Amino acid sequence: MCWSPTADLVAGSAVAAVGVVCLVHVRRLRQLPLAALPLVLGTHQLIESVVWLGQQGRVGPGEAALARTLWAVIAYPLLPALVPIAVLLVAAPARRLLLLGLVAVGLATSAVLALAVASGPVTADAVGHTVRYGVGVPASRLVAAGYLLATVGALLAAGQRDIIALGAVCGLGAAVCLTLWDAAFVSTWCALAAVSSVFVLRWIRRARAGPGAATGQA
Repeated sequence: MCWSPTADLVAGSAVAAVGVVCLVHVRRLRQLPLAALPLVLGTHQLIESVVWLGQQGRVGPGEAALARTLWAVIAYPLLPALVPIAVLLVAAPARRLLLLGLVAVGLATSAVLALAVASGPVTADAVGHTVRYGVGVPASRLVAAGYLLATVGALLAAGQRDIIALGAVCGLGAAVCLTLWDAAFVSTWCALAAVSSVFVLRWIRRARAGPGAATGQA
């Protein structure tokens, strides 16, 4: 996939539409945060299409700066807090102690990243077909490890096949994105997570089907 304004716009619109369908299928309030994940990630890609336009001088500096900041808020402090909490809310009791630990890691990581984003400014540079974002993150390797542990780790610990599949794709994707696009790792990994979040739709449909859909448990 070549990242560009058009690619992000098309992918973001499609994933956001999946997110709306997921929300329609919600039966219980505790399912809402995880069901909203595709909508969050789809919106994230739509915001990045504006970042691209800013790189090309097709939107004003103010709009471009706002898009960069909104993108960073979702990518950095929001996701490591949202994902483990969302998984915890729908997990079986046997998984909750582990997930509580991952929530703690996610909240700590989110706090560090929120401070980094708030300290600003958020910069962005086009690197080939990717975007390299600049956020002054202290101890970046350690924070990145906490980020992936909180997000990918929580998905893998969910105990439900479709959520585990999302975690496996995101985990493998993280390794690939880090290897191929080290400078733009966050951007490329978030795009992969957005597209692969369609697994959430399968999960919410199984959950809506009720106890008879127990094949969704792992």
